[in-house]
Amino acid sequence: MNAPDRNIRPEIRQLDEAAVNRIAAGEVVERPASAVKELVENALDAGATRIDIAYADGGKTLIRVTDDGHGMRGADLPLALSRHATSKIDGSDLLNIHSFGFRGEALPSLGAVGRLSITTRAAGEEGASITVEGGRMGAVRPEAARIGTTVSLRDLFYATPARLKFMRSDRAEAQAIADVVKRLALAEPYVSFTLADVSSDHPRDIFRADAAQGALFDALEERMAGVIGRDFTDNALRIDAEREGLHLTGFAALPTYSRGAAVAQYLFVNGRPVRDRMLLGALRAAYADVLSRDRHPVVALFLTCAPELVDVNVHPAKSEVRFRDPGLARGLIVSGLRHALAGAGHRASSTVAGAMLGAMQPNPQRSYQMDRPSGHALRSAYQLQAPQTFDEAPALWSAPETLSARHEPVAPETVEAPLGAARAQIHETYIIAQTRDGMVIVDAHAAHERLVYERLKRQRAENGVAAQALLIPEIVELSSLEAAQILALAPDLAQLGLVLEGFGGSSIMVRETPAILGQIDARGLIRDILDELADLGESRGLEARIDAVLSRMACHGSVRSGRQMRVEEMNALLREMEATPLSGQCNHGRPTSVTLSLAEIEKLFGRR
Repeated sequence: MNAPDRNIRPEIRQLDEAAVNRIAAGEVVERPASAVKELVENALDAGATRIDIAYADGGKTLIRVTDDGHGMRGADLPLALSRHATSKIDGSDLLNIHSFGFRGEALPSLGAVGRLSITTRAAGEEGASITVEGGRMGAVRPEAARIGTTVSLRDLFYATPARLKFMRSDRAEAQAIADVVKRLALAEPYVSFTLADVSSDHPRDIFRADAAQGALFDALEERMAGVIGRDFTDNALRIDAEREGLHLTGFAALPTYSRGAAVAQYLFVNGRPVRDRMLLGALRAAYADVLSRDRHPVVALFLTCAPELVDVNVHPAKSEVRFRDPGLARGLIVSGLRHALAGAGHRASSTVAGAMLGAMQPNPQRSYQMDRPSGHALRSAYQLQAPQTFDEAPALWSAPETLSARHEPVAPETVEAPLGAARAQIHETYIIAQTRDGMVIVDAHAAHERLVYERLKRQRAENGVAAQALLIPEIVELSSLEAAQILALAPDLAQLGLVLEGFGGSSIMVRETPAILGQIDARGLIRDILDELADLGESRGLEARIDAVLSRMACHGSVRSGRQMRVEEMNALLREMEATPLSGQCNHGRPTSVTLSLAEIEKLFGRR
């Protein structure tokens, strides 16, 4: 590659309109899904109540978006295709934005790189259409049309063939389009959406969501059931928290209902779908204590605030935002989610029971109603057959060696408790408890591990973290910016047992470290904290390390598998689980209990 001749002064020239639009398109339209996002957002801003989206070949050859919004006048079409022309703001205040779009770049950008046609009609006006190909605009023509707008984009990037080389497979692009449509459908539960693949002669419906009804939370729940799945809404907690002008609503799944990848995390700011690093970091922090690093929570969260408190004019794609007070937004998400998770107590996701039932499913047998005795006859038979205790049962009912027999009748009110009354322990690990309308299987080791962990954390919160003084303080060399950052955190770190102070210039001196961590690499710990500050703007590194040690201590101090428990111990464990936050999962996010209803058990045996 030849080096440029520095003796030749380059000439400054004005780029033509077509080149400017193609450059803008590179920022706004990254792939077919980006075009779908821009067009659907325009439809929502137009007040549409129904939006139909169709694509062919992953959106590369066709994208068509039809809405029933207020439409446009034919005379407005050339202006709508001009850069920086918009009806959504007047340009006087870029912080007071209430619409999805406001830059006025989407339509001219799409027309610069593809073959764009718009057909529209406003109420009381005649229909009209216009086409743009590679930035060349045609004349406005009269067109028969319903009220609303249809935008068709064909041969995306035909005018910039180099961009086509970076397109992924049709399947991958189609999946990206579906994800965009689903996120926008979650943002607008009162709008109907359809998505169809028209690549072949037989169009295929990919996604459909009818307009939801009722109050906001009910409408959101109905829409989420259709977008994410009914399992999510069955295993999600309602979130409703507010702090200093920020309001957080939505649904967050139980830790035991998690995914192996962060593919089901839907975050919205003032109704706008975003993929913001700070918000995702807050989500990780909220679940850090109940999920292992390789598991990811499932959430749909909506953060609303006054427009002037958040800047959406950060990136042309508008997927990133900046809060005036990012710490406030992050703290609201972390505290709101943790409060909801703690309130879930011992609850575990229903999918755990579903997986268990699937594993236990016997060979299907037909059950006839005439073969079943009446409910009264069944209850009478059960009362006659049931022994009062295992000791009174005939030899046929005696418990095997791996079954811990109970020696005293269980109080009836214990069965009414959420986790029921302990009836037995099998394989010296699992507690079998009877509830009023079913049974619960509890992993005693996992449950006790969480209980001990929560006790240790409470003790830490009440008594603080003990620090150990270093015989020889460790000096850590940093940049001046890093030193200022870490020293600003010194009071908070001291509460966690890490005591440090400035040592002249950009060096810091570590005097004390948390005693619970034992001998540690202080330099590495400081580096980890700084890395987390750079990534998230806040550090939980030291607290996370201490929590990890407490978790290991809880594991070693909990009931070990292979130990037989008395019935009193088992019932005490169940009662403590009911009273302890987060007891539905162990320290690594695995369920501590599985609940089966009597109906599910009877179904296993062909009784239903």
